[in-house]
Amino acid sequence: MRLDKYLKVSRIIKRRTVANDACGHERVTVNGKTAKPSQEVKAGDVLEIRFGAKTLRAEVLSVREFAKKEDAAQMYRELP
Repeated sequence: MRLDKYLKVSRIIKRRTVANDACGHERVTVNGKTAKPSQEVKAGDVLEIRFGAKTLRAEVLSVREFAKKEDAAQMYRELP
């Protein structure tokens, strides 16, 4: 699945266009490398997203095309 779509489906970022912009401005890394919006994401990847001064590190647990709001949090695990 594309990175920008994964960020939206997992509800880490609420809108795909915002996820696309974050990737385009090099605020998102996958496994330590700067990621483009079209990069493929798979289970086991570690995402790092910078929101201003805050940084979110998350491990991808599953990849699904669609997820209900209550199931979205089970798609990833936050890392310290």
